[in-house]
Amino acid sequence: MHDTTEVLICGAGPSGMAAAVAFGAAGFDVVCIDPAPPVTSEADPTADIRTTAILQPGRDLLQASGIWVRLAPFATSLQVMQIMDATQEEPVQKAFDAADLGDAPFGWNLPNWLIRREMLAHLEQMPNVRFLPGVGFAGMTPRTAHAKVRLSDCSNLTAKLVVAADGRNSAVRQAWGIDVRTTHYGQKALAFAVTHPKPHNNVSTEVHKSGGPFTLVPLPDLDGQPRSAVVWMTTGSEPERLAALPETEFNIEASERSAGVLGPLTLSSRRAVWPIINQIAQQFYGPRVALMAEAAHVVPPIGAQGLNMSLADLSALLKLAEQNRDDPGNPDMLKTYSRTRWPDVQARVLGIDALNRTSMAGNSAVQALRRGGVAMLHDLKPVRHMAMRLGLGASG
Repeated sequence: MHDTTEVLICGAGPSGMAAAVAFGAAGFDVVCIDPAPPVTSEADPTADIRTTAILQPGRDLLQASGIWVRLAPFATSLQVMQIMDATQEEPVQKAFDAADLGDAPFGWNLPNWLIRREMLAHLEQMPNVRFLPGVGFAGMTPRTAHAKVRLSDCSNLTAKLVVAADGRNSAVRQAWGIDVRTTHYGQKALAFAVTHPKPHNNVSTEVHKSGGPFTLVPLPDLDGQPRSAVVWMTTGSEPERLAALPETEFNIEASERSAGVLGPLTLSSRRAVWPIINQIAQQFYGPRVALMAEAAHVVPPIGAQGLNMSLADLSALLKLAEQNRDDPGNPDMLKTYSRTRWPDVQARVLGIDALNRTSMAGNSAVQALRRGGVAMLHDLKPVRHMAMRLGLGASG
């Protein structure tokens, strides 16, 4: 079989599906492929139980693409971002309220499996988008006006633009030999959900001690009990030990690590563990190829930057494709995309790297520096507002 499309999206995670929706809504003919069919039920043992906070600019893109109306009923708003340093007997808390910047919350939290479910249902209703689950990227040959792509089912597809959204080990990126710079922290994260007696009041809290942050992010209530998603980053063999603990013992340790900010925690989901790295590609393009999302960059889950950086990639790429509608994927367009996105991504990668290293530190001097830095960001109003805007995605 040999087929033709304007845009081929490789990867059907939340970023890849968002790209398929956005390009389809803009009127492009789109094919989206992924070697693994998306898991769209929380009950499935392979479901991605992590959650994603979609910040204001990402919400605006999804709204313009027509998919936000499906996601909004399941989203929990994040009105306040709170940082707590619990390295001393008396924890220090600093709260950043979205009301300082306007009427909208910072963002909205959603489970990853649910994002996939709603995006898949939306894609199935788009006549100019075809989704091919169980089909992967096998190789490609660029031509002057298009790329000839070989798929894992032995078929071929011709596309003007190939979007690599196929993850941190991107087959598309590797096919073009685009190098990446990777930092390994010896650190992993546990993702799980908990219920707790105190209401979260739409406050997301990062609790810092050592080994990495313990982050509680609001979710809808479960059977009348307040509920939050948790990402617990720590080092060495500790993540595996925690993941294997009986629930009663795990609840005790999680409650202690949370500094009791929401009261005793009770596990309400299974536990997932994944490695933490920092990674950026040397460039975000190749012949007829644009890298986005984790194919281009990976950061630790701090400050809700991961998917939101990916949606910023998508926004920039879509704008350029619309400006080059006759030939999306031409060399000048792709160079402009990489030149536009790479500096901002690099700055965020370096910034999150620094935040993660200070969060991991057990050294009292570094911890004191962290407390002082957080206090400065919060207590000086112009600095606080600038930091909040940068966190939402402003470039400066």
